[in-house]
Amino acid sequence: MPVELRPGDDTPALLHGRRTVTRGDLAELRDRYAAALYARGLRPGDTLGLAVRPGPRALAVVLSAYRIGVRVAVLDPNAGPDVLTARLAAARPNLIVADAAAQAVAGWAAPIARRAGLALPDLAALAPTVTVGRRLPGTAPALAPATAAAPVHDGDGDAVIIFTSGTTSSPRAVVHTRAGLATGLRAVSELVRPRSGVPVLGGTFFVMLPSIAAGAPVALPARRPARLARQIATLRPQATYLTPPQLRAALDAGVPFTQRVYSGSAPVSADLLNRVRAAGADEAWGVYALTEVFPAAAVESREKSAFDSTGDLVGDLLPGVRARLGENGQLLLAGAGVCDRYLGADPHEWVATGDVARLIDRRVVLGGRCKDMILRRAENIYPGLYEPGLHVPGVALAVLVGVPAGDGDEEVVAVVQTAPGADQATVRAALRDPLRRMGAATPDRVLFAPVPLAGRSRKPDRGAAARLAAGIPRQRKPFGVRR
Repeated sequence: MPVELRPGDDTPALLHGRRTVTRGDLAELRDRYAAALYARGLRPGDTLGLAVRPGPRALAVVLSAYRIGVRVAVLDPNAGPDVLTARLAAARPNLIVADAAAQAVAGWAAPIARRAGLALPDLAALAPTVTVGRRLPGTAPALAPATAAAPVHDGDGDAVIIFTSGTTSSPRAVVHTRAGLATGLRAVSELVRPRSGVPVLGGTFFVMLPSIAAGAPVALPARRPARLARQIATLRPQATYLTPPQLRAALDAGVPFTQRVYSGSAPVSADLLNRVRAAGADEAWGVYALTEVFPAAAVESREKSAFDSTGDLVGDLLPGVRARLGENGQLLLAGAGVCDRYLGADPHEWVATGDVARLIDRRVVLGGRCKDMILRRAENIYPGLYEPGLHVPGVALAVLVGVPAGDGDEEVVAVVQTAPGADQATVRAALRDPLRRMGAATPDRVLFAPVPLAGRSRKPDRGAAARLAAGIPRQRKPFGVRR
């Protein structure tokens, strides 16, 4: 992740709302945070928890941690407080850096934040916590400035921890090393081809870092389609990265596009890419990437549309990525950009993707997922994380399943089987709080019905449960849960 920045450089780096953050501004903020973290005692190999909204401060904290050899554990407020508490226990951060907004989500603003699917535990109760940016009453102490510069770490080691799945008793996290992260970012740069001085529109670190490294200023995409349209018209970005749900919302609102558009983090259909080109883009790319491997393959809309065989063509493997098929046709990936290991496990060479696939030379065609994972609005939802919370008094069995919702997206349905004699109204009331605490996994609807069983062990049959859920009309706002 080497990004050459030096104080005094007035070249734009980030276009944040109406504010332009120069490369010099970012360098000074990075160096100030690095010195402060080092003064707090953080050393190479330590772990820093990050709970800061996307923007200049979050990017500067990531760069400062990388500068001194500290690995970053990303704290996702969409995961829900119980899951996040378990993840923090696994990552064991030496320090948490949070902004006032993240701390408000964990405190006084929690009831409001839950309506948006956001929730955090009390961070300061789990690890030493400091505040970056403006402090508000009740927030943790500020990350105090330091006078001495921090030494620059130039060796290898862990760079980032990204949680993916697991359970609250055994969270699963991907660990990328500095060398592996640099390889992945170079692959992104070769795919996106950012040119110096021309804006790029994208909000993830994996887009921001290679773009800034190439001298291209980065703008975070506006959430509202009308503002996004003005952004694109004003900036005319050379490259835009949006998730499929963001693209669909923008296209539905008539947002025009320009030059090259990339989309990933969820299935990207040929129809969606063709709509992007019809809206003005010269090229529309679907990117196949995993938390463990970013990116793995990519395909442009014309090639994807021309593919007339069965399955979902996700494109050619990118340089340096190797693939083979494992048991039951599961796609396995390897290469220098693959994660080093899962947290607490030994290093590995091959990563199981959870996708059934076939290989045509270096082209990857997906045939479906072999995991229980549900994919909704570009977010991975792992039922095993949340199902235990649904087993309130009066519930005999409960599962979360995904039901196709169109264009590759899924609807999350909780199928709840009540115990004999249980009062359904009482169970509904008991489920309200667990549902609110599920964050991004909050079901779109809850179906009361017997959970289908299968096999000698009579385990829940998720396929049958999904088919059952697909035949029931969607209910709006079950139990007062909002999304």
